[in-house]
Amino acid sequence: MRLRHIPGAEKQIEESTFVIQEPEQKKGCWAEVFGNENPIHIEVGMGKGKFLMELAQQNPDINYVGIEKYSSVLIRALEKMEEEETPLPNICFIRMDAEDIVKVFAKNEVDRIYLNFSDPWPKDRHAKRRLTSKEFMARYDQILVPDGQVEFKTDNRPLFDFSVESVKEAGWQLKAVTYDLHHDEELVQGNVMTEYEERFSAKGNPIHKLIAVR
Repeated sequence: MRLRHIPGAEKQIEESTFVIQEPEQKKGCWAEVFGNENPIHIEVGMGKGKFLMELAQQNPDINYVGIEKYSSVLIRALEKMEEEETPLPNICFIRMDAEDIVKVFAKNEVDRIYLNFSDPWPKDRHAKRRLTSKEFMARYDQILVPDGQVEFKTDNRPLFDFSVESVKEAGWQLKAVTYDLHHDEELVQGNVMTEYEERFSAKGNPIHKLIAVR
């Protein structure tokens, strides 16, 4: 997908109080960043931030970190934050490549990881770039607490099928799997939709979800 360049986005991101600059320096110190010992949940590839911001509003006792690679996307999340009458104290953002996640979070520092409608990287030679690949699952293993979990949602069936097998090949267990989230009475409870989820489900596309644990 070709992303439109937004003039001045990089400068706004550098100056924003919602964005953590030089996040590698925060490794092992995220409790100090938030000023408390609350659990930390992160979303890798957070898009425009709707999902994470809604969770932060619902759960003030959980700290949220949104990771986004593209400035042109992250800037939209910043605009949403600036529209809030009262800034959310339990959320911050990082502009970075997900491959560097172990440089930013220490062992046992993260309680949950969300992956929502990730880039499918459809070509076989790019499989290791998929956020549910064995390579990425190994990265998550290094930063999650022992009972931490990874939650993945997508409407892309080939990517989901790949993810189900990849998770198992990486030595993880599938705590839950559904191929039609919005008609799964148990898993749909408390479900927060992303922008893509709203768009795709409105077209009648079934949403797939898995929860992986060690």
